[in-house]
Amino acid sequence: MSVEVRGAKLQTQAFGDPSGPPIVLIIGMMVSMLWWPDRFCEAFAARQRYVIRYDQRDTGLSTHDPQGEPRYSFSDLADDAIAILDGYGLETAHVAGMSMGAAVAQEVALRHPRRVRTVTLISTSPLAVEGLPSSTRAYQEHSRSAEAIDWSNLEDIADFLRRETAMLAGTRHPHDPDAASALIARDMARAPSFVSATNHFTLVSEERPTRLQASDIKLPVLAIHGTADPLFPIEYGEAFTKVVQNGRLHRFDGGGHEIHEGDIDEMVQAIIDHTA
Repeated sequence: MSVEVRGAKLQTQAFGDPSGPPIVLIIGMMVSMLWWPDRFCEAFAARQRYVIRYDQRDTGLSTHDPQGEPRYSFSDLADDAIAILDGYGLETAHVAGMSMGAAVAQEVALRHPRRVRTVTLISTSPLAVEGLPSSTRAYQEHSRSAEAIDWSNLEDIADFLRRETAMLAGTRHPHDPDAASALIARDMARAPSFVSATNHFTLVSEERPTRLQASDIKLPVLAIHGTADPLFPIEYGEAFTKVVQNGRLHRFDGGGHEIHEGDIDEMVQAIIDHTA
């Protein structure tokens, strides 16, 4: 199903019975809804939840702007989630985000609190919280290698993403490079202009309003975080229990910055309990 939003279209997919409690999933930077694994979504549907995942702007089958010319802001991405609710005729929903998608989810909760039941934040950073540790040195070195990438070249981008998935893997499970490569290839083949996804780089460097602070979220918040996340060390997940009044943390010992196949059942159960 495609949803119209202020001059753009967002491609969505729903799982489960529409009469069940709805959960809207917001994925992270540069990737489409395919990075919410099918089994992850199907597991919620099997537990009588109605799950909606969608391609954010410049990913998948949603509207793509020219590379380097995004016609939207980070706040627009938050408003897009509400447009998804409207498109499905939902007054409220549980909202879950991963990485940059979880930053969007925080903004959704702050800008539209009456439309959100609970918030689940996977592998992310709390808005406007300072003093948290840097990414690991290895990840910083990997990140700097992006400066040498030709971001108009699909094979260069694919190679970077393959290295990125390996770098973001934790120690809890062996990294599966074949599965990662297959997902990257599937995502790139599906998008009419995959290079447009690099517009998300502009968004993460965008200076957001200082009034948007995680500490102002009054809704129930579940942070899910791996203790071996190289991008956002575990202190980021722990921060939600300190700055958010109704914040809780579910740790994955040795977990990285990923939704690993081996963690799906435990992660789904944690979210089911949180949204009950």
